[in-house]
Amino acid sequence: MYRRLMGGVKYSGKLRPGVRSAARPVPEHIPRPDYAADGVPRHGCLSVSAKEGPLIDAMREASRVSREVLDCAVSAARAGVTTDEIDAVVHLEAIRRGAYPSPLGYRGFPKACATSVNEVICHGIPDSTVLQDGDIVNIDVSCFYGGVHGDLSEMVMIGDVDAAAKALLRDTYDSLHAAIGICGPGVPYAEIGRTIEEHVKPRGYTIVKQFCGHGIGQVFHEPPNVLHYSPGPVLASKARMELGHTFTIEPMINQGAVGCLEWDDDWTVTTTDGKRSAQFEHTLLVTEDGVDVLTKRTANSQRFWWEEAS
Repeated sequence: MYRRLMGGVKYSGKLRPGVRSAARPVPEHIPRPDYAADGVPRHGCLSVSAKEGPLIDAMREASRVSREVLDCAVSAARAGVTTDEIDAVVHLEAIRRGAYPSPLGYRGFPKACATSVNEVICHGIPDSTVLQDGDIVNIDVSCFYGGVHGDLSEMVMIGDVDAAAKALLRDTYDSLHAAIGICGPGVPYAEIGRTIEEHVKPRGYTIVKQFCGHGIGQVFHEPPNVLHYSPGPVLASKARMELGHTFTIEPMINQGAVGCLEWDDDWTVTTTDGKRSAQFEHTLLVTEDGVDVLTKRTANSQRFWWEEAS
């Protein structure tokens, strides 16, 4: 179920749109993707593309830069900080590395990253919203660098978060890594959704079906569509992973009802019942041994609550 917020329809949770700051400029010397000027992607592909040699090297570099920028944003996220301030960090840190923040201008998206708080499933637009103790927020960062895109996101806990939110974050994270664990040459892409579903459904969560992972490279979003649920034998894609494929897995998991509600800003998507949602994302490269997580965490990345507890 997918509903658009229209006049007279109430928001599903406590969050409301804040005030947006003016657009931040990108220096002229920073290479831009083809949609930067008017928001319209002009290059695409109709089939899954395998990367080789220099293009794989470029994907590794763009993913490394994206990871560094995300880690800077995560470090800035705390109670009292606005989501716009997080966006400012992403914008600045991307530019410092000679990268263009991929979301900026993409089909009209107005900011350098997405910040999705509590009941927001994805595509939250950074604004004057102040992060509060007990919030959870997804920060989604993508950087265009060396002619290709890297893409990843993580959840951040703000202050003292309740047990249900902690469980949601860990279960979502574990579902992503369970799916990564089955990837490799010859594996059907449909196995990703089946694996995620087997992990989260017994725990009482629902999977957002309206959004999916995607191929990535010189084009921000390219084939295949990577479903996070099992569509059944009739609708399941017959596509299989091959050496050199690069794609994202980014499950969006709800505490409550399946389905989503879109705000009238044309981007922000929330749960229909106001309950929380979580998402983690990585960019992957299919190799002979399985997959490389190109956006893998480093020594500078945040430690999750279950790692600190162990």
